Order: sequence, then structure tokens, then C-alpha cells
Amino acid sequence: MFAQLVIGPPGSGKTTYCRGMSEFMRNLGRKVSIVNLDPANDCIPYTPDINISELITLEEVMENLKLGPNGGLIYCMEYLDKNLDWLVHKLKLIPKDHYIMFDCPGQVELYTHHNAVHNIVEALQKLDYRLVAVHLVDAHYCSDTGKFISVLLTSLITMLQVSLPHVNVLSKADLIQKYGKLAFNLDFYTDVLDLNYLLERLQELSKATSTTLYLLYYIA
Repeated sequence: MFAQLVIGPPGSGKTTYCRGMSEFMRNLGRKVSIVNLDPANDCIPYTPDINISELITLEEVMENLKLGPNGGLIYCMEYLDKNLDWLVHKLKLIPKDHYIMFDCPGQVELYTHHNAVHNIVEALQKLDYRLVAVHLVDAHYCSDTGKFISVLLTSLITMLQVSLPHVNVLSKADLIQKYGKLAFNLDFYTDVLDLNYLLERLQELSKATSTTLYLLYYIA
């Protein structure tokens, strides 16, 4: 089965994306199922086929374990990781011809260095789920150079940690004009992670470096 893991910081538009993309795909005649994996999402604008709130909620964890929102969210995902049979059982009830969208929580640590999501992804891959990560980032980060570099580094770390084919998406791009004039045009921000243009230059640099070392070796 094919599926996408929709991830990104809080407020980046993951749930809105899942709703919009599912409607778009259904209009094309595709069958879609949405899985809500965000235990803090208690205002869902779509009807999820699977909802983690049936297993655990952030509110319950915070109340019973006296944890804050961040610690509580991490606990919830660790709990899902340890009780993955629940999710697998629910997924088996979804018809094989459905495309699945996983609406994930917005805790950045879950995708940069914590292992719970990574473990869940590995388990799904072993069940032959063909996954792609869709990483949403709010376009307002383009308004400040420091913020943009920071979010680029976060995206790169996420790509390494999640270890899936990755699509980085600038969300809310229709609102980007309200942040004032950008330092570069929009193409710069959307193409910045496409580093293919560096390959030819790096090959030339590598060749020149090898030649220099070769000559220095024989001169010495």
C-alpha cells in the first residue's frame, strides 16, 4: 500500500493539507484514507479512518502523568511505538486499494532525534507500506535569513532521521506577500535543497585536488 507521512512544525498546515489533498484525490477518483496520529489534535476538519485518540490523548497524559505539552506528546508517541499492534490491526481494516495519509503531530523533536516515529516508520515499511514524507514548513520563514537557514537545517536533519523519500513543501505561500519584500525570489527558496547543480563543480574540484595531491606526492 502507498502512503504519505505528513510532518512539520506546529501550525504549518498539516491537517489542512491532509483535508485538501484527500478531497483533491477523491475528485480524481482515488480512494483515500486518513490516519490521525496527533494525540493533541482535538479539532479535526475531516473524519479520520483511524484516530490515535482512541488509544491515547495528550490531555489524559498531561493530567495523569503531570507532564507538559512537549513531554506529553513525546510520551504519546512512545506509547504508540510500544503498542504498534493497535495501529497495525486498524490499518489491516483499510482496503488495499486505498491511498493512506498519516496526519502526524507537530513536535519537531519527534523527527530530528527521537526514535519513536523512526521506529513506527520502519515497522510500516516491513509491512510493505511504500511511504513518502511530506514535510510542511510555513512560508513565513522565508522572511528572515536566519529563520530560513534554521528551518533548512531542521529539514535536513529530519530527512536523515526519518529516512524516507522526502518532499519539502512551503505551506501558506499565498500569504507570503504580507511578510514584506523577500531577499530573493520564490524560486530560490523552493529550489535551495536541489543540489544537483553542485555535482559538476564538485567533480572538477575533486579532480583538481587529486591531481595536486598526486604531484605533491612525487615531488616530495
